[in-house]
Amino acid sequence: MIVSTINVNGIRAAIKQRSQTNLGLLPWLATTAADVVCLQETRADNDQLTAALQPALDDGWHVASAHAHLKGRNGVAVLSRKPFDAVRVGAGAVEFDAHGRYIEVDVGDATVASVYIPTGEADTDRQLEKERFMAALAGRMATLLHSGRDAVVCGDWNIAHTENDIKNWKGNLKKSGFLPSERQWLTDLLASGWVDAVRSLHPGVAGPYSWWSWRGRAFDNDAGWRIDYQLATPGLAARASAARVERAAAYELRWSDHAPVTVEYMAIPAP
Repeated sequence: MIVSTINVNGIRAAIKQRSQTNLGLLPWLATTAADVVCLQETRADNDQLTAALQPALDDGWHVASAHAHLKGRNGVAVLSRKPFDAVRVGAGAVEFDAHGRYIEVDVGDATVASVYIPTGEADTDRQLEKERFMAALAGRMATLLHSGRDAVVCGDWNIAHTENDIKNWKGNLKKSGFLPSERQWLTDLLASGWVDAVRSLHPGVAGPYSWWSWRGRAFDNDAGWRIDYQLATPGLAARASAARVERAAAYELRWSDHAPVTVEYMAIPAP
């Protein structure tokens, strides 16, 4: 199973406004080897998302999505080459059920979730909201971890875990996304049994970053953040054989401010 995750920064923009010949989300979907693709920040309701993705659906992809109650905000989805066995929306907190921030699907023997954690803002109500969502997500992930199924939670976590996950870590010590409490929350998730699949295959190195600001020369200088993770259950993570960030070759070839993060998981060997 090959799983990719990408914050599209607006599904319609990723398909149309920022697309050039052979660029954009649809050409990427037409060429990717991924079996499952998690999308975040679609900024579209379910009907708009289906319409935007229609060429991919005509090619055989299946989609499950959760849009936000506020127009043009948030939105998560999962694309799969196989039909879904089950779809569940929300991480278990009523406050966020309609926010379009969490969806999980069962595909064969695995559960795959797409998550979009709030950006937050230090010392404000926005940060408190982010922390409430994080608490709900941790609860749902504890349930998944103990379910016995292979599971992977993918998405834009809006948290850089360590100094290796952000280029300018010194300048962001007091900013949301690199606060000690947020980083500890991720540490606790990993200590509970979840595995950062990309980091496990790229230990002890800076990056690979997955987000770069549109402004300045952040992309050209690789001054990025690694905030797009795939956290997998131990059995699935042990079968992760390759992980990569599909970074565009040049700034003008980008169709999102994020890049797809792709992990290849080997099948369970036959007895």
